[in-house]
Amino acid sequence: MPSTTIHNKADGKKYLYSVVSYWDKEKKQARNRQVCLGRIDETTGEVIPSARTERVAKRAAVAPEVTANATVVGPAMLLDAAVAETNLGNILARSIPEYHSEILSLAYFLVQRGLPLSRCESWSTHSKHPFGKPFSSQRISEILQGITEGQRQSFFKSWMKSLAEKECLFYDITSISSYSASNEYVRFGHNRDNENLPQINLALLFGQESGLPAYYRRIPGSISDVATLKTTVSSLDFLGQTRLMFVMDRGFYSKANVDALLDARYHFILAVPRRKWIEEIYDRERDDIMTYPNRCTMSNGEVLYAKGLLHKWGDRRCYVYIYYNHIHAAEDVYEFEAKLTAWRQELLSGDRVKENEWAYAKFFTVKETPKRGRKVVEIAEAVDSARKKYVGFSCLLSTKKMNPADALEEYRRKEAVENSYDDLKNALDMRRLRIHSSAAMDSRLFIQFIALILFSWARSKAKVHKATKYMTVREIMEAMESVTLIEYSGRYGNLITESGPLQRDIMEAYGLNAKS
Repeated sequence: MPSTTIHNKADGKKYLYSVVSYWDKEKKQARNRQVCLGRIDETTGEVIPSARTERVAKRAAVAPEVTANATVVGPAMLLDAAVAETNLGNILARSIPEYHSEILSLAYFLVQRGLPLSRCESWSTHSKHPFGKPFSSQRISEILQGITEGQRQSFFKSWMKSLAEKECLFYDITSISSYSASNEYVRFGHNRDNENLPQINLALLFGQESGLPAYYRRIPGSISDVATLKTTVSSLDFLGQTRLMFVMDRGFYSKANVDALLDARYHFILAVPRRKWIEEIYDRERDDIMTYPNRCTMSNGEVLYAKGLLHKWGDRRCYVYIYYNHIHAAEDVYEFEAKLTAWRQELLSGDRVKENEWAYAKFFTVKETPKRGRKVVEIAEAVDSARKKYVGFSCLLSTKKMNPADALEEYRRKEAVENSYDDLKNALDMRRLRIHSSAAMDSRLFIQFIALILFSWARSKAKVHKATKYMTVREIMEAMESVTLIEYSGRYGNLITESGPLQRDIMEAYGLNAKS
């Protein structure tokens, strides 16, 4: 497929050329054929067609024997820049040489259209993409069956190495529903989208500095969040990652998970739910924390009180960062009442949760009578005391000593993970899996992950530029579809349609030279 290049002439003017590569059979070497498309206007950046180009275009338009083929190239210009900047293409080529261009092309399709892969054929015929050929459904099936687990792990090892060595990683899990009845990883479990379908769970690590997804693991749908972290840590050891920092919400808190992270020598920031040892710290620090030296203002203007404390976890050194917020106090009262209701129901049903035993003992009295059965009564003094003493407080546990406000800002940046899950499901056709075999599903998830890298890169570039910060990635891709390559048959050459102000703004936002 033709490409374009810019030549700077001695007089300071710039000219746009169409470049077609071909194989010279006589000289037995690759050659390029260049055709001048026009001069680039220094002020507007638009291409002023050369007299020859205009003449050829006019003749081609009226010549009955000439055919013209239009290829959408605008979105590929942006995604090609993503592949080059992240080195994604080279890493894929080394890890999966047989299918690397096909994988990228399918990822391009997901970013641009967000439709099932079965609808890729029409798009691949009229759009520029790395594979450069139309996709048939049979070819897509071959790709899904052909990517091996060893190749995927090879990619992850190289990809994570390419990210910053001290990258702070956000860790979270989402549920992806599936219609499959024959996939061993699809199970019924806690569905985060409240859908009555079996599911798989997907754990994702996301880089804070790069803003890119770093790694994912596919987990059976019946496995809870808290049970997944230890195996994820083990898989990262296998990939040779030793200098990472996890940022996780309170759903991942457990003694076993903290022990696993400490044993692996990983740094972490972990939100801690209310536990007896945390309440003891709140009791001890209550009077001191709400004083002027501990008052701080966050980057969003929020005013709260914060304090950092050294905390021993067994024989390991950790730090506890506690916070008090008057606005959150009212919200916590509501949350505490909801928890009391849930704990009471667990006692009434007999479905006790091990990690809630402290709450059962502190807030309830359970009586068993032959006639009336089980009776659960709240201990009014304990409930009233907790309602007054602990609302408004929150806590982070970390291996790193830092300013408490900085620790909270670091934790809150994990919003990038939540955004990426929204992208994965809503923008990239992943709310429900339509694939039945586990081998094809693993490859489908991998292609989805590559698309998420491109999508995340595109979104991070857009949000810092005035012209694009309120546009979605899909809107940007649709706007760039107006940039088209027209290829005429015979000797009539090629033309690229002129870009408008919006397209030039988009290209500027993505670091591309609109003049090229």
